[in-house]
Amino acid sequence: MMNNTKIPKRIASAIINSLKGGVVPRIGLPYITVGRDAEINALLHDIDIIADGGAAFRFIVGRYGSGKSFLLQTIRNYVMDRNFVVADADLSPERRLQGNKGQGLATYKELLQNMSTKTRPEGGALSLILDRWISNVQTETALENGLSGDDPKLGALVERKILIIVGALGEMVHGFDFSKLLIVYYRALINDDEEAKGRVIKWFRGEYATKSEAKNELGINIIITDDNWYEYIKLFAAFLKKAGYCGLLILIDELVNIYKIPNIITRQYNYEKILTMYNDTLQGKAKYLGIIMSGTPQCIEDSRRGLYSYEALRSRLVEGRFGRNEVKDMLAPVIKLSPLTYEEMLVLIEKLADIHAQLFDYSGTLSEEELVAFIKIEFSRIGSDVNITPREVIRDFIELLNIVYQNPKIKIEKLLASDEFKFSSTQNSDDGEFAEFDI
Repeated sequence: MMNNTKIPKRIASAIINSLKGGVVPRIGLPYITVGRDAEINALLHDIDIIADGGAAFRFIVGRYGSGKSFLLQTIRNYVMDRNFVVADADLSPERRLQGNKGQGLATYKELLQNMSTKTRPEGGALSLILDRWISNVQTETALENGLSGDDPKLGALVERKILIIVGALGEMVHGFDFSKLLIVYYRALINDDEEAKGRVIKWFRGEYATKSEAKNELGINIIITDDNWYEYIKLFAAFLKKAGYCGLLILIDELVNIYKIPNIITRQYNYEKILTMYNDTLQGKAKYLGIIMSGTPQCIEDSRRGLYSYEALRSRLVEGRFGRNEVKDMLAPVIKLSPLTYEEMLVLIEKLADIHAQLFDYSGTLSEEELVAFIKIEFSRIGSDVNITPREVIRDFIELLNIVYQNPKIKIEKLLASDEFKFSSTQNSDDGEFAEFDI
């Protein structure tokens, strides 16, 4: 039963190609969102708290392919529509939260590179944010003082207002230098000094290697490092509120890469950084800031090398005595993703069949009975009641759609009933411990 919602072909192509390739599409998610209402509503409640000057920290936990990355991208799109700035990063061996070889700084750089707004959803929004802020301050100052945009008196008044706006940042750790750089950027903008603007952006992105280099070029005797990068995330959150946004949401995926660190001391340092961030959000030391991290159950709950191996985190995050699979506390810091139901999976493949048909300009060839038959085969796998994931179903189903589209004479019921299909589906049920992608 198709929904007949018309989808632009570029979006339909991005959805089908991304999902077939095992990655979450950056666009078009509302067309394929199924289930997860409770999780989305819980996270959006956090967003309201952040917009009101609070802070929030959540962990999204689920096995590979269960929908962690999909949920993160869905929330990303929601909050950008609500005038938030979003920055996301996947951890890796080169990107951690703490390191002695620039791994923590590498994560900060990735977050800044991926900083996004509704008008710049693809990332790289820092310059746009700064230019928009200064333009708004100029407009407000001109209106307040009854001046035209080219009045020579306006420059001094705007700079005075900027000093007042960023003055409160000076009370935060490293806030004085952060504020000073905003003034440098403003002066460079009004003087059309692209080189000076570029130096400020370079500093904000953490690209200065030495303090002396920053001192010579900007007059700032500090740089962003492995040890202090998180303080600048808090500064950005506070500044973005003053710049007219509702707050900053940080999304960090692939926590498994901390779990996989072989050195116990290095792992503990990374868990200590998570504890610092977690405590800041709960104790009011951060404002207008949300942080969501995601990982597998093993990398969170393993008492030997997972997050719960760090007792200070385990005692804060471990589930209480009343939580059950069927009765979840969506206000808890850890949200565990349950498998999608039979009915939700059926709705998902209906949506995909419709999108595939629109992309390749053909009438839907699969009946509702055939869709149900496909889902029955997928759910007939051993252990599918707890182990089947959306990624596995999506991968098989798009392959089926491609085959049927390219071979219109094939009998779908015969294909579904074939031993080859059933065997292939069963084989697909094991993604391995460290799969590469997460949908």
